[in-house]
Amino acid sequence: MKFIHTADWHLGKLVHGVYMTEHQREVLKQFVALVEEEKPDAVVIAGDLYDRSVPPIDAVNLLDEILFKLNVELKTPIVSIAGNHDSADRLSFGSSWYKHSQFYLTGKLTDSFKPVHINGVNFYLLPYAEPGVAKELFDDSSIHTHHDAMKALIGRMEEEINPNEANVFVGHAFVTGGETCESERLLSVGASGSVGAELFAPFSYTALGHLHSPEAIRHETIKYSGSLLKYSFSEARHKKSVSIIEMESNGTFSIRKRELAPSKDMRELEGYLEELLDPSFYEKQKSDDYLKVTLLDEGAIIDPMGKLRQVYPHVMHLEKKADLVDQKNKQAFSIGDIRKKKSELDLFEQFYLEMTSQDFNEDKKSVVAGVIDSAVKEEMPV
Repeated sequence: MKFIHTADWHLGKLVHGVYMTEHQREVLKQFVALVEEEKPDAVVIAGDLYDRSVPPIDAVNLLDEILFKLNVELKTPIVSIAGNHDSADRLSFGSSWYKHSQFYLTGKLTDSFKPVHINGVNFYLLPYAEPGVAKELFDDSSIHTHHDAMKALIGRMEEEINPNEANVFVGHAFVTGGETCESERLLSVGASGSVGAELFAPFSYTALGHLHSPEAIRHETIKYSGSLLKYSFSEARHKKSVSIIEMESNGTFSIRKRELAPSKDMRELEGYLEELLDPSFYEKQKSDDYLKVTLLDEGAIIDPMGKLRQVYPHVMHLEKKADLVDQKNKQAFSIGDIRKKKSELDLFEQFYLEMTSQDFNEDKKSVVAGVIDSAVKEEMPV
């Protein structure tokens, strides 16, 4: 059978003050066309349909529109769960009758671990839940971390699993070793939010949401689909896609990617202001993309954002490289450094770098060394 794995739509997402809803609509229309072309036996959405527990009305309407097209108009079964951004209770509304049109949506964690059967594949659905929820469900005081909870929950699923059939796990989690980006919300402080990859060994394929890059983890059977769009500049180099899985009855599968591309990309630009405003440069750029601009200029600049937006109307973030270097040097120039046994010249070099962000070259060192030497001689007793 064939199914499409997607996740992390984050409908209603606000990025640098800009609502992404219309761009999400644009990409989801591409997704609907892709489903119509591929004709999968199921669409799997592994959590974070919304970006917040109380989404804006435009986001609710968009989800309703897209799910109706997929499930009712295209008659495609949908398997979906709640992620950590979703409200489990709100997503659970209507789930009991959705099943009659093969829309299997699990919002809240329950004590039922029976799989959804679609064309010879068993889909085990596990919505995002805090460890305390699993602790209460099992009345197990030993559950403290996400790993503990996942181990107990999968252990209960294993009571149902036939290892000779195709079994797919659908969840929303941070697998140890995964690569994160700025737009993902931490599941917990420290390592207690991660789960070990070994827990998913009973499954032929593990369809995960939460991490926004499809390359977040490299594993034979554990896969992230990545997010629908780029939601931070840390994702600027990502290629957003969905995964097409074709699975045999014994659980072996092949996987391929289909990319999704909005009309406005999220990119980074770096250069001097004069260079970025030169027609010979910007005429070769897609100037209406969402941009993070890093200026190489030093010193004060009058209204750089206003000047840039005359050419690049969707600049979302502006920073100066000199300020970044300055901030880095300030962090390095700590009281601990001062207390170390350093020469007057070394200490002045640190001070110079902190104040100017300029290179302290040999000529400057020679001049300052002479001044320090003269000052020391003047203070020496005759």
